[in-house]
Amino acid sequence: MTNHHDEESPLLREQRNGTVDAETITFSKEDNEDPKAWSKSRKLSNVAIIALMAILSPLASSMFTPGIQQIADDLNTSKNAVIGATTGFVVMLGIGPLLLAPLSETFGRRKLYLCCFSIFSILQVPTALSPNIETLVVVRSFSGFFGSVGISNGGGTISDMYDPEVRAGIFGWYLLGPLLGPTLGPLVGGVVVENLGWRWVFWIMAIICTSNTLLAFFFLKESYAPVILESRKNDISRSHPETKFCFKGEDDRPILTKLKHSMQRPLRILFTQPIVFTMALYQAIIFGTTYSLYTNFQDIWGTEYGFTTTQVGLLYLGPGLGFLTAVWFVVPKIDTVYNRLTATNNGNSKPEFRLPIANIGSILIPISLFWFAWTVEYHVHWFPTLLSTFFFGVGQVTIFNTVQNYYIDCFTEYAASAIAAGAVFRSLLGGIVPLFVPSMIKAFGYGWGLSTFAFASLAIAPSPLLFYYFGEKLRARYAIEL
Repeated sequence: MTNHHDEESPLLREQRNGTVDAETITFSKEDNEDPKAWSKSRKLSNVAIIALMAILSPLASSMFTPGIQQIADDLNTSKNAVIGATTGFVVMLGIGPLLLAPLSETFGRRKLYLCCFSIFSILQVPTALSPNIETLVVVRSFSGFFGSVGISNGGGTISDMYDPEVRAGIFGWYLLGPLLGPTLGPLVGGVVVENLGWRWVFWIMAIICTSNTLLAFFFLKESYAPVILESRKNDISRSHPETKFCFKGEDDRPILTKLKHSMQRPLRILFTQPIVFTMALYQAIIFGTTYSLYTNFQDIWGTEYGFTTTQVGLLYLGPGLGFLTAVWFVVPKIDTVYNRLTATNNGNSKPEFRLPIANIGSILIPISLFWFAWTVEYHVHWFPTLLSTFFFGVGQVTIFNTVQNYYIDCFTEYAASAIAAGAVFRSLLGGIVPLFVPSMIKAFGYGWGLSTFAFASLAIAPSPLLFYYFGEKLRARYAIEL
């Protein structure tokens, strides 16, 4: 049997409730309100809805990239200014979780999902109607902020419902959203832009996002245990006013104090935990690379290889198939390795047991990037060039899944804040770096220009191996109260 207490410490030191002489409210065995005791179908319906949210916002980030030139011509602006609309969206996709993740740990997951994704759906309308580039950039930036709710809280929601032994497999399918969204976006967008025009990209997004929001209103259930227990406590207190009740982990401080404390949590995690900081930087390098490649695919495949807009969209299936292959064959092994190492450690689990599989990604990512850079530079046939993006996709999913599961195992109750901490770097680099890539390519060519990303990923590649051996000591040394 896995020792969950050992897994949750010592990185997170739980704050104790100071209430005395009070009856403690807990979930009973097989309690229908306990998210971990929910039926398989109820859990999967929650996962499906948040996975759709997590795929739609990144989808919106890249869906209009095949129409960058068309938008620039229509709004009388430059291509770089249009790329700036993607920058605003992606940066806010990273800043949003800093607020939305701790808010979900104060008010619950469901309220945040419904409120934020409703606003995200509505904002697709003014985006479609944008009369100038300024409006497009501003509305897209706000859209990125509210659309980040599926990314910021998804990992926490899955942690609410699933035990560590089975979590990675489920999490792998959920995490396809943030990864597959930017890949499918240009594929779908290429067809829409070529046949209907760029504005219809956002009309279609408005329809799809609104449909998913309506599904969430009817089928999405609250999964955050403290909020469920607080609601139960309030119901019981009204029936038994003479008795004082409490629940484990209850925070009875004033709401403003709680909010102030919770808002600081993601940045405290990011800047006080060397492991989180390093792995967040690793994800940021990968994310920056991904968006840099995607925003230049049209030039690479269209200009260098002579493909049409629709054909370029189809080539995004290269990394997309890599994502699916990794989720199907590699990600389930994260749980397998985790459980096997736990068994050999006398049933005591450690977050570091998630990391061995990450070494697959650490090898594949730099190799695939060097491969892509130099096959483009020397105009090698399109198929070997495309094949490199498949292996990049496999490596990307492998790193993201192991790191996110590692965060969840370390921080459990505050998993959403830990994931939000990692999302900051990821989205900042993903949004800003692509602005400089055209200049890099112009100055150094595709070979050395794109190899910059390969060298960066190669430099940080040993981190999962180092943290596997030394992570426990680092967690003990830098333990914090949240």
